Amino acid sequence: MRSRSFAVALLVIAAVLALAGGAQAISAPTLQVKLAHEMRRASAFSGVYVRDLDSGRTLFESKADVARVPASVEKLYTTSAALLRFGPDATLKTSVAGGGFMDPDGVWRGNLYLHGGGDPTLNRDDLEQIASDLGAAGIVRVDGSVLGDETRFDALRGSYDTGGAYDSDMGGVLSALTLARGFAKHGTPASQAAGQLAKVLRGEGIRVEGRSGVGTTPPDATQLASVDSPPMRDLIRLTNVPSDNFLAETLVKNLGAEFGDAGTTAAGVAVVRATLTSFGVHPRIVDGSGLSRADRTTPRQVVRLLETMHHQEIAGSFEGSLAVAGRTGTIRKRMRGTPAQDRCRAKTGTLIGVSSLAGVCTAVGGHTIAFAMLMNRAGVTRAHSVQDRITTAIARYDGP
Repeated sequence: MRSRSFAVALLVIAAVLALAGGAQAISAPTLQVKLAHEMRRASAFSGVYVRDLDSGRTLFESKADVARVPASVEKLYTTSAALLRFGPDATLKTSVAGGGFMDPDGVWRGNLYLHGGGDPTLNRDDLEQIASDLGAAGIVRVDGSVLGDETRFDALRGSYDTGGAYDSDMGGVLSALTLARGFAKHGTPASQAAGQLAKVLRGEGIRVEGRSGVGTTPPDATQLASVDSPPMRDLIRLTNVPSDNFLAETLVKNLGAEFGDAGTTAAGVAVVRATLTSFGVHPRIVDGSGLSRADRTTPRQVVRLLETMHHQEIAGSFEGSLAVAGRTGTIRKRMRGTPAQDRCRAKTGTLIGVSSLAGVCTAVGGHTIAFAMLMNRAGVTRAHSVQDRITTAIARYDGP
């Protein structure tokens, strides 16, 4: 009797759960009504575009072709270009080259050059690895200096809006050779990194006679050691999940250095534009991070990028670089306990009076839905509420 009662209870629970699950799912007409209702609550200077990537069907649009300030949604353009151009496994190499020679006693007769490869994540562990490798190569003393070489990039430290001067919103000091995001008590980021390597070398028992500073690696210098950054798939995740301006601006300069005319923001932006043009996407881009209000794009353009990337072989790396609703990054506290949690990945964008959200959801019906919401002249808190309700409704979509 007891087991029968237990079985009945299980059936009741199962029925309740089934009804609850069914209540979550909504059709396209219901989705359109809900989204239209939410957009009436949004700022008048807002646009949205929602597309089913499996069927190619537009599910909803409102002012989808009006260009607006995207804020950090701009990083989707930078990171997609970096992933496509470099490839997901590519790394940025920081190397040490010697100008001179090593004598029979293990003394390096000349300078060592720490050459920056644009790695925004370079840290003390990397310097310790370099020092260990130099010791293993037989160097016991440097009869010269350790000099930092940052010539891969230009010397501008800040953003487009500051004309390249230091920008506190950047979260770092731009250079091709940065340790701890380039913040230096004295001198340049390159000088700081060189000084730290000299200090680590001395800690390893390798004497450095000269004073550290900045210098350009001679063409005939001997390569002695190197360390790699995390692979590009990880670098773009480290950029997008927390919305890191410093990493984004470093990536755009790397694009310019590797695939453009120079390691400058302008050259990198040109590479991003060329990449997007091949997708039929033509936004106005001036930087890599979206800090500038001079950037402009439309919801349809953003979704076009998301759709194109979704059908690339590297889709998993790109979509995996986005924050997860209710779990990680800039949306870790948003949409918790809703159908959007764990189903939706997105990139946020925030400036004063600007709030954006764009990404992809695996809806309850199994469809992959891309969306972009760009809201200008908006209160950020109110915009978040509208965006979260729209994203949750998208996550509930279950087909026609």
